[in-house]
Amino acid sequence: MAKKKTKVIVAMSGGVDSSVATLLMKKKGYEVIGVFLKCWSDSKNSYGECTWREERRFAQRIANKLKIPLVTVDAEKEYRKFVIEEMFKDYRRGITPNPDVLCNEVVKFPFLLREAKKFDADYIVTGHFVEVGKRFGKWNLYRGKDEMKDQSYFLYRLKEKDLRKMIFPIGRYTKKQVREIARKNGFLNHEKKSTVGICFIGKTNMKDFLKSKIRPKIGDIIDVEGNILGKHDGVAYYTIGQRLGPRYDLSIKKSGGAKMPRWYVAKKDVRKNILVVAPAGHEILYRKDIVVKEFHLINGGVAGFKKKISRKPVRVHARIRHVGELVPSKISFSGGKIKLSLGRKLDGVSNGQAVVLYKGRKVLGGGVISE
Repeated sequence: MAKKKTKVIVAMSGGVDSSVATLLMKKKGYEVIGVFLKCWSDSKNSYGECTWREERRFAQRIANKLKIPLVTVDAEKEYRKFVIEEMFKDYRRGITPNPDVLCNEVVKFPFLLREAKKFDADYIVTGHFVEVGKRFGKWNLYRGKDEMKDQSYFLYRLKEKDLRKMIFPIGRYTKKQVREIARKNGFLNHEKKSTVGICFIGKTNMKDFLKSKIRPKIGDIIDVEGNILGKHDGVAYYTIGQRLGPRYDLSIKKSGGAKMPRWYVAKKDVRKNILVVAPAGHEILYRKDIVVKEFHLINGGVAGFKKKISRKPVRVHARIRHVGELVPSKISFSGGKIKLSLGRKLDGVSNGQAVVLYKGRKVLGGGVISE
């Protein structure tokens, strides 16, 4: 009797990364089932057609070429409720969330794991630029080979029990190598642009997107001394570190004939509806110490880790944005709070964003930036 093939579910988005991930699994002899997640139907292409339909056609062409089935799963209701509605709530509170992290945690991977169970599949596969490996009996998540495409920042909330059932086949390749594999295999999407913007929504004008749910509210723009410089149209539309000026839909008064300085958002006061701004290089724009909320470790053991870092801070590398600089830092626990001290002050550190911790290439986990 022939040995039964190992079955995998592959998330196929229509992009080159997931297409090559599918190809690699097929070449290795796995039984492959493609899954296309439909999460957003409001975005339209230049022909007025829902973007997800265009993306699914790309995925279907690859599936047909590889002679595998493609299943479409509708996750839009959950995506809107648990990702987009939560994102709007955070912006109303004056913080800047990371919807891609939340999407992976509460929609994408839960749905893929559900489909794997439905089809009795052994693993789920995605086209993320990360790697999984087992060391000392534990499954770990590692940064991808291509540092400019590494996506571990968005996956820090995965759990070890989930990693046991995951394969990320393109993590050991560079983006250039992935495109070349696609080209050599005749994939029509080998030069297709990578997705940017919000997960499943794509590139969008964030301010216009927020205005669809958050009404404008005119307020003052002030400097650090309290001088009124101009007006904004809604605190929720702006984020810490964002540059302001006429080009950015904000009217800041010029003082006499002086050259206009570059102003950046330093603080947001939602209650008073005020934006505090500062010129480039001002110390108020930089932060070194961060409180980390909603702390998560991929390998678990948060209580034990807190106890450990309460006795002595642990050295780690921290990243406050996708493919941002890996900053040498120290993490400690005192006063009931997990605190991260960055090796140097950084600008653009915004409450609500993710901070991800690393030990070498290994992803330890992370949390949400707070005061």
